[in-house]
Amino acid sequence: MGVITGLTFNSCKKNNLLNQVPPTQLTDAAYWHTTSDLQNYVNNMYNFADVFPHYQGYGQSGIYGVDVNSDNMVPSVPDVRLTGQATIPGNGTYANYTEIRDVNYFLANYSRVSASADLVAPFVGEAYFFRAVLYFNALQAVGGVPYITKVLNINDQAAINAPRLARNLLADSIISDLNKAIANLPTKANAQTQRLYKEYAEGMKARVCLYEGTWEKYHSGDVFGLSGQNGSTFLQEAADAANSVMTSNIFQLDNVGIPNGYYKLFNQTDYSSSKEVMFWAAFNQSEGIVNYWQDSYQLGSNGTYSGGLSKALVDDYLCVDGKPIAASPLYEGDDSLKQQFANRDPRLHQTVFSYGDTVISNVPGPNPITIYTYPGLLGTPVCTTGFDLKKGASTDFFQDSHHSVGSIDAVIYMRYAEILLTYAEAKAELGTLTQGDVDATINLLRDRVHMAHLNIGAITFDPNWQYPGLSPLINEVRRERRIELSCEGYRLNDVLRWAAAPSVIVGKQPLGAKVKQFLTVIPGLVVGTNVFVNPQGYIEPYQKQPIMANGYQFKINRDYLLPITQQETVVNPAIKQNPGW
Repeated sequence: MGVITGLTFNSCKKNNLLNQVPPTQLTDAAYWHTTSDLQNYVNNMYNFADVFPHYQGYGQSGIYGVDVNSDNMVPSVPDVRLTGQATIPGNGTYANYTEIRDVNYFLANYSRVSASADLVAPFVGEAYFFRAVLYFNALQAVGGVPYITKVLNINDQAAINAPRLARNLLADSIISDLNKAIANLPTKANAQTQRLYKEYAEGMKARVCLYEGTWEKYHSGDVFGLSGQNGSTFLQEAADAANSVMTSNIFQLDNVGIPNGYYKLFNQTDYSSSKEVMFWAAFNQSEGIVNYWQDSYQLGSNGTYSGGLSKALVDDYLCVDGKPIAASPLYEGDDSLKQQFANRDPRLHQTVFSYGDTVISNVPGPNPITIYTYPGLLGTPVCTTGFDLKKGASTDFFQDSHHSVGSIDAVIYMRYAEILLTYAEAKAELGTLTQGDVDATINLLRDRVHMAHLNIGAITFDPNWQYPGLSPLINEVRRERRIELSCEGYRLNDVLRWAAAPSVIVGKQPLGAKVKQFLTVIPGLVVGTNVFVNPQGYIEPYQKQPIMANGYQFKINRDYLLPITQQETVVNPAIKQNPGW
């Protein structure tokens, strides 16, 4: 098994990928002589925050806070997109053309270096990868954009005033760049440590193709769809790319069968020995390059992440017999967290804090262990729902920024679990998913936590399926994706590409746990004064916010895409605004 590639966020180490002279400070005459010049130029791309977000700064929660823009989590203030309150910004751009220009400049000049093709190829592959991801970000945000592949100058008026490329053609261009990356990048076994490699690029291709394939399929009848496109070609490419990663026999799941193995996957500082994490970023405390997400929610009862998981997410976890809570005799009810988590998919308790959990295990002094007793429903920050996020939290006192110079828990950018889920979903959407496919994907994920297998010939009916118009199989594949990838930043884009807002967003009032269990243990907690509940006694965080009187008001004819800024439509009249804006 080869060494897992990662990034190191360091500040002054020699040859560090993030500490090179920016291309804008280089003179053309001083460059393009050796492969070292190519490497130094591409090194700067590893610092593109739009490709590899660093999640630094107070209040950040890393990947574990991204889902606040979805129905998985409930922030203190409702998300403006979900409430239908987003507005058109005055300035900004729909794609990071500054970073795209850096890539294009490299691709226009790398051939000036006299070196053998095998020495040049890896850097060319990296450049194509970065350009693909930058355009993919734009595709997800606003749809089609002008596709620029050369360094523009003032005389390139045709390109400067180019119209938006149709989204399927942009997706084709992104996949073309990823194919070039795959062809040029070394395999993981032959790649330099901390650099991109072929199988990761294949994983990114699978991600892009699944996104566009399902977008075309489920938006085929609305203003965001494309005439004559059903997504099947992209879905097949997604399955093929995922299968290529799977059959490379490089990756496998970590911590299979280990107690709390799922939880332990997400709070590591070093994934260099991981068989599952395909790309990640490290931090360096001695250099002052740290993140701060541990101080956002790690303290459990003493002050928590500002937000909470939604009841909708918690309810989606099956019982250990593989049946939904509405159908399983094992479900004990909602009256307490202990009951709610009993006999459930073990990933639930490994994602959400419950009574008696260890919050910090090595506090200096006579009382080294901090135990979770109740959610921080009062104070600042506040747990909005009673479901405190445990996933990603470390029990290490020195990874808690309240007590140290900052956490160095690593950032995960892709793990093998996503590849398995992509393969299963693409095949299910194509109508070709077999039990053997499920056993090689979803059931491997369940095996990690000793969860009952999915048998596609005996799926238990769930009266609460989120997508009742779709097959039981599609519902269960989507459920598995939501559970395995919960609070890792995937959920909003999944809802968008499935055109699923009417099912899971529109009119929904996010809820939390039953409040009765907390009234006798949280001093000063008073229903109707500092905590609000619905008629059934579940916490209703937004009850007193007028904007949420009728639940989320996501506009299905507008909010699936973000708006093009006023600046862009004025500068380039060929740029047409997105539907509904």
